[in-house]
Amino acid sequence: MDQFDVTIVGAGLAGLHLARLLAQSGLRVALTDRKRALDESVHTTGIFVRKTLEDFELPEDCLGPVIRDVTLYSPRLRAINLASTDDEFRVGKMCLLYGRFLKRCVHAGVEWLPEMRYLDQATAAGGSIVRFDHHGEIARIHTRYIVGADGATSRVAEGLRLDRNSEWIVGLEEVFQGVELTGPPQLHCFIDPRLAPGYIAWVVNDGEETHVGVGGYPSQFEPARALTEFHSRIGHLFDLRDAELIDRRGGRIPVSGILRRIANERGLLVGDAAGAVSPLTAGGFDGCLRLSTFAANVIEKFIKTGDEMVLANYSGERFRSRFISRRWMRRALACVKNASLIEVGCAMLRLPILNSFGRHIFFGRGSFPDVSAEQMPRLASVRGL
Repeated sequence: MDQFDVTIVGAGLAGLHLARLLAQSGLRVALTDRKRALDESVHTTGIFVRKTLEDFELPEDCLGPVIRDVTLYSPRLRAINLASTDDEFRVGKMCLLYGRFLKRCVHAGVEWLPEMRYLDQATAAGGSIVRFDHHGEIARIHTRYIVGADGATSRVAEGLRLDRNSEWIVGLEEVFQGVELTGPPQLHCFIDPRLAPGYIAWVVNDGEETHVGVGGYPSQFEPARALTEFHSRIGHLFDLRDAELIDRRGGRIPVSGILRRIANERGLLVGDAAGAVSPLTAGGFDGCLRLSTFAANVIEKFIKTGDEMVLANYSGERFRSRFISRRWMRRALACVKNASLIEVGCAMLRLPILNSFGRHIFFGRGSFPDVSAEQMPRLASVRGL
């Protein structure tokens, strides 16, 4: 039976980043995923915000052109334009990015184990036995510590008896090539509770690819039907008739904020599994990278010292207070179902003070809270990705 210091279940951005940091600290790390290759079934649009772009060195060729402009559309398609002087967003080429991260994991010494479908885990001497289905046969790994990086509906969290996400939105989008770009690259956000209840519909056109999608509470809309309607509504704004459809993707996004109990003596959670997603914007890349960096420090210290008090630092409670306003805005957004009321709200965004609020939401650097150097005394560098 293979033995590892840490076994990570899920090779998304959080799992990949964490695996590399842990391997570089000298731990023996297994990175597992149910997929054969990481470019299969990519679920996310992959928009990186300015804070992430400034603090993490993402490979340049894995990012699309810079986006500085946002256009908001009311239910009646009245536009509000917001522009920044900074490089606010870039769309990640996620298949390429995952592949690059995986190569760097393997180079750092991570054991890559694809096509491993997580089944369960059981306490064993010196750690846990984790069972996987590998091509119809049971594979077992003995590990000192388990990490759930397996998404919004984490099964690892259930096995560890940690908290699980209970509120999410679902998104569905199509990706096109060959759409003519008029004006600068832009993020277009459509606010309409009938089309995207509790969230938005969007078009992201950076001149290389165009992402067209809808998101909302799954109990309040049917994503495929909403996406078809959205195409019809924006036909006069974006000409997709001759564009090439290159991908169609969808998935769940947790929006209740970081969970309270995300670690114990057997394992911990990162990324979507930990709820490290903005309750308001549903952006999760910045949170997953920062929380995974924090997790690497905590796990390294715990494995090397055996001191369970180290794990007390890795608590969602310490972060949730930073998300209070966003959770309240999420609740308010979920309750507003009257399109006329949203129309009035959008009109008010043209007022200087509320326009500044809109700019703060889209262009502010507030995201997942940074952890101080005192709290992470041996934190590995977040650069050098």
